[in-house]
Amino acid sequence: MLLMIANVFYDVIMRYFFNDVSIAMQELEWHLFAGMFMFGIAYTLKEDAHVRVDIFYDAMSKRKQAMINIFGSICFALPITLLIFYYSWDYTLEAYNMGEGSADPGGLPHRWIVRSVIPASSSFLVLAIVYVVLTQVKILIANGNSSTDEQGA
Repeated sequence: MLLMIANVFYDVIMRYFFNDVSIAMQELEWHLFAGMFMFGIAYTLKEDAHVRVDIFYDAMSKRKQAMINIFGSICFALPITLLIFYYSWDYTLEAYNMGEGSADPGGLPHRWIVRSVIPASSSFLVLAIVYVVLTQVKILIANGNSSTDEQGA
């Protein structure tokens, strides 16, 4: 985030005060934003800060919330993440093998670097999904034990 802020600051100063535009710096802004966004997905999931319909979710018991989180993680998030990882691997490798760079004159070379963010962030997202599932299973086990203790008492 700090690199992106510094890059945008530099780009604005150069453009408006020195009338000098750098295509490479503009592309670097996009690449840094893409990295921030892609890696932020896994972080947001791990921190339980993603978007959901909280009106219904908050009214549910912790057990039901855990079951919804496990179901959503395994049935929705994990399959699409694995598909993205699978197809992005060849996408990145293809860019590396052909030495793909920017089509714009003065743009950034080595397009594979920004493309490699996709499989890398997908790997982190898989780890975040595993974390969420394990955390929710722990909640189910804890709630299961407490309800068993209450019934037995």
